[in-house]
Amino acid sequence: MSEEKGDGTVGKALDVLDMVARHGRPVRFTELLGQGAYPKATLYRFLQTLTNQGMLAYDPQTQVYSLGVRLVRLAHAAWAQSSLAPIARPWLDKLSEELGETLHLAQLDQGQVLYVDKRNAARPVEMFSQAGKVGPAYCTGVGKAMLAFLPEDKLEQALTRQSFHAFTPGTLASRETLVEELKAIRIRGYAFDREEHEPGIICIAAPILSASGRAIGAMSITSTTQRNSLEDLEAFAPRLKDVAAAIAADAQAWRFPEQ
Repeated sequence: MSEEKGDGTVGKALDVLDMVARHGRPVRFTELLGQGAYPKATLYRFLQTLTNQGMLAYDPQTQVYSLGVRLVRLAHAAWAQSSLAPIARPWLDKLSEELGETLHLAQLDQGQVLYVDKRNAARPVEMFSQAGKVGPAYCTGVGKAMLAFLPEDKLEQALTRQSFHAFTPGTLASRETLVEELKAIRIRGYAFDREEHEPGIICIAAPILSASGRAIGAMSITSTTQRNSLEDLEAFAPRLKDVAAAIAADAQAWRFPEQ
């Protein structure tokens, strides 16, 4: 937690904001207090401050806290300024129309995958990933594609944040197996999701690399084992890498901020 990291008052307030956000619904004070993060008086003070600043909203009738409208404005600004989504949009639109498969665009956030855009297949399939959702990096194609191209120190930090929970029999559920997989990804230039996060869901993913080789994001073509095999998806690898390179070039021209 930020209390341990020494991030001070701001860090602790952001921790509380994250606590509310993680519930995915309006939440009562007692629920937040039950997480044991902060003493009652401290938690109440942070909630009051965040509410006063419009970062949280409080409903006195139901006595619940929810994310505030000020966050919507900040999120929109962040999406426009720091997300790859506005830059990649025309490329995703074109590739989606060309292939008719599900496309994902993602970036790393604290060692986890943040999905910033998505295009559904011509025949959509229900799956975990949606724009705005956060998923694990170690068992997703986009996550592994980005991890593989992190500098050594950044990779070490990201690896310590992986849970290595076995979602399926195919999950790389240990640091050692993941590290070996990342070596192979660096050699071939793209990653696979072999039903590692969700049964029946497979993908091929390519990193979006800056001119210096820094991973600023990743994109994937996702399908199901009922519709495609990994070999079918691998046939898209040249096109996928070309589009990833085009997005990277546009991002570089836009002077994409260092992460």
